[in-house]
Amino acid sequence: MMKEEKRTIYISASANEILTDYLEDRGYAITRIGASDCVSAPVSDHPDMFMCKFGADNGRIVMWSDIEAVDAAGEKFYPIDEPEVLVSFHDPLMRYPKDIAYNAACTGRFLIHNLKHTAPLILSEAEKANMKLIDVPQGYAKCSTVVLDKNSVITYDKGIADKCKEYGGPTALLISPGHVILEGYNTGFIGGASGRVGNEIVFSGDLSAHPDFDAITDFIEDRGLTCKWFPEFPLTDIGSII
Repeated sequence: MMKEEKRTIYISASANEILTDYLEDRGYAITRIGASDCVSAPVSDHPDMFMCKFGADNGRIVMWSDIEAVDAAGEKFYPIDEPEVLVSFHDPLMRYPKDIAYNAACTGRFLIHNLKHTAPLILSEAEKANMKLIDVPQGYAKCSTVVLDKNSVITYDKGIADKCKEYGGPTALLISPGHVILEGYNTGFIGGASGRVGNEIVFSGDLSAHPDFDAITDFIEDRGLTCKWFPEFPLTDIGSII
């Protein structure tokens, strides 16, 4: 009987060890994304600045060709030989909106982004998969959005929530902005502080301190999913758990 391969999770190299230990203990292979000097320093090791996953949980990933990861020994490598990865040669650049090319929120049925600036390979793969494209003003759509399943998201961004409704897109729970830490900025984003892992929505830090905690957990549990958060450290934007 063949041994089942571990699913790879992409996560910031600066993610809290309590979070990464939890994911490893659950049997996932962790690839830690190292810092790149092509985007702003506070988000330079954020996976959602360099890759886009095409499903809420499992799914193909479009990944920038020059993304670097860091192994347990601190050695750098390029994680683009994973079987689920499609390699994109579209370079993100330092200044907005050139830095947002990969920061699309994809549910597997809907692709949500500022489509003028989406990496071409993401658009072409979404169209091949017959996904519905939802054009929104927000360039950092994945940072702004927790993807639960094909038809459900959580966002603090009213523009995203309104466009989802207008386009017949996923049901969007609109929550209060802020209450997420991102060093170097006034606030981080809820999507960047979370990710779906199996049937669990995992948050990087203490979700219970968010003023909309009850609404968030109820919305997630109503979809047959569970929540995991870590009261040991503040809710922190780490560029999504992908």
